[in-house]
Amino acid sequence: MIKAIRRFYNYYLSPERELVRRLRRLLGFTPAYLKVFKLAFQHKSNNQDTDPNDPYGGQNNERLEFLGDAVLGTIVAEYLYKKYPLGDEGFLTKMRSKIVKRNSLNKIGDNMGLDELLSTYNNVRIAKSMLGNAVESLVGAIYVEQGYKGTTRFVVKEMLRNYVDITHLETFDDNYKSQLLEHCQKNGRRVDYSVVKRFKQDKRDRFKVAVLVDGQKLAVGEDFNKKAAEQIASKRALVDMGLKVSK
Repeated sequence: MIKAIRRFYNYYLSPERELVRRLRRLLGFTPAYLKVFKLAFQHKSNNQDTDPNDPYGGQNNERLEFLGDAVLGTIVAEYLYKKYPLGDEGFLTKMRSKIVKRNSLNKIGDNMGLDELLSTYNNVRIAKSMLGNAVESLVGAIYVEQGYKGTTRFVVKEMLRNYVDITHLETFDDNYKSQLLEHCQKNGRRVDYSVVKRFKQDKRDRFKVAVLVDGQKLAVGEDFNKKAAEQIASKRALVDMGLKVSK
């Protein structure tokens, strides 16, 4: 009788039951190593103490993010290699970049509802960039538990098929910096980028970058990542020059 009551408590009244339910719905399976998946949503801004005896590096999700980044890139590359048997290296590289770049992962994380899980384990405002990081750390956690085969199944079936429009990406080009450089090179014009300001926001570096064409400042972009700020500035410059850009 006592054991039955304990089982009832552990399953129905445990504060972790809701997490298990969410993860089961998100992953398509019930995770065995719940501690690892909790870690996947703990951002470094929480400044938690490190447990030296924790094999997974129990301070935040940075290590899982590192692992997930590498695994995700490999799985997406393999997926594209099989999907496009006639695609050359340049095409495959661009397609992989469109899928695994920060902005794309942020959107995937948002559509997956990872902001709810991040809010559960972090006492800070959830920034968009945290969503993309959480996607990578989640992939890392799945890899720890399921290995490469199980992680591939999740990435392909649960992520790519549900949250990525592969057909649209074939013709979609949002590398605005490349578009701007190509246009200006064809017309004998010079393009330069300059960091106008670098400051702290939410304990993170934020960059304000200006793009100059023939020495004239056309636009400014701002983001937590310098390259992302350059892309924003480039898109605004293309619009200012009257050129068509991808939405």
